[in-house]
Amino acid sequence: MALVRIPERRQTIDGIEAVSKFLATYGITYERWEAKRDVPADATADAVLQAYGDKVDELKARGGYTTADVIDVNPATPNLDAMLAKFSIEHWHDEDEVRFIVEGRGLFHVHPSGGPVFAIEVQAGDLISVPRGTHHWFDLCADRRIRAIRLFQDASGWTPHYTKSGVDANFQPVCFGPAFVPRGGSQPSA
Repeated sequence: MALVRIPERRQTIDGIEAVSKFLATYGITYERWEAKRDVPADATADAVLQAYGDKVDELKARGGYTTADVIDVNPATPNLDAMLAKFSIEHWHDEDEVRFIVEGRGLFHVHPSGGPVFAIEVQAGDLISVPRGTHHWFDLCADRRIRAIRLFQDASGWTPHYTKSGVDANFQPVCFGPAFVPRGGSQPSA
C-alpha cells in the first residue's frame, strides 16, 4: 500500500484510509486494488490489459478515458536513464495522470500550490490519479522496476509541461517501503 512522506513536516502517513484522506485534500485519488492476476512476468502489454480488463473498463467509464497502455520498466530497459530524466523533473499535464501499479514500486513527488511537497511511494495494487495541472515528478525506487497501466483521455494531453522551478533538485528519490513504517499509522519520522 502507498506511503506518503512530507519532509517539511517530518511526517509519514500510511494506511489506506489515512493516505486516501490526505491525498483527497489535494484532489488526488488513491485506491488499493488487488494486483494479483494471472499475468506472467514476461506477459505482453496486451495480456496485462486483458487480465485487468474489468478494472480498465471501470476506470474508462468513471473518468472518460479513451485509451490505456502499459509501461514496463526494469534495469535492462534500453536508455532507461534518459527516459527517467524526462519524468524526474517537475512538470504538469493537460490531463489527469492515472496509474495502476501492477508490479514494482515508484515515487511521485507532488508540489501543490499552497501546500508542502510530499512524496507518494506506490507499489503493486495502488491506483493513483493525479489531477491535470498538478505539479509533480516521478522516480523509480532502487530496484528500478515498475509495470503500470496508464489511462488517457487523449494521449496528446499527456505531454509534460516543465515548470523549470528547480524544486525537484531539493528532494531525493528515496523509497522506504512498509518495513520502515512503524505500526500504528501516522507519526513523525526521524
